[in-house]
Amino acid sequence: MSTLVAYFSATGTTARAAKTLAEAVGADLFEIVPEQPYSAADLDWRDKNSRSTHEMNDDACRPAVVGRVGNMDAYDTVYVGFPIWWYVEPRIIDTFLEAHDLAGKTIVPFATSGGSGLGKAPQRMTTLAPGATVLEGRLLNGNPGASELRAWAESLAVC
Repeated sequence: MSTLVAYFSATGTTARAAKTLAEAVGADLFEIVPEQPYSAADLDWRDKNSRSTHEMNDDACRPAVVGRVGNMDAYDTVYVGFPIWWYVEPRIIDTFLEAHDLAGKTIVPFATSGGSGLGKAPQRMTTLAPGATVLEGRLLNGNPGASELRAWAESLAVC
């Protein structure tokens, strides 16, 4: 079995972390792409009428994505990366998790954030991926290098 790094990146920050992580642990890479791309206005968390605010205020919201992992059965560990929105994962991550059968897999959340930790994301992800083991995860702010990420993955005993 092998490892997958799946990620959603609204501004490129999480993408950089995901690519470094995938290289560090020898994983395949999958970008979670929104069917409707997010504009800067969509991402304005201070605007109560922005798209991201509306999505995060609706727990049932599942933004559409382009494509899916076609060979999810090939992976036993799935790192899932995202920016922190409202102290949890963006709803597009919920779309990804619910679109795949992740039972029996280990999910390792990782995130980037301008000011908060992972919050309740790991707990929420556990409910969205029944039968999977969701680990605590980690913030990957500040562009950690490959050796640091490899050491982190090795400490989890899942790489």
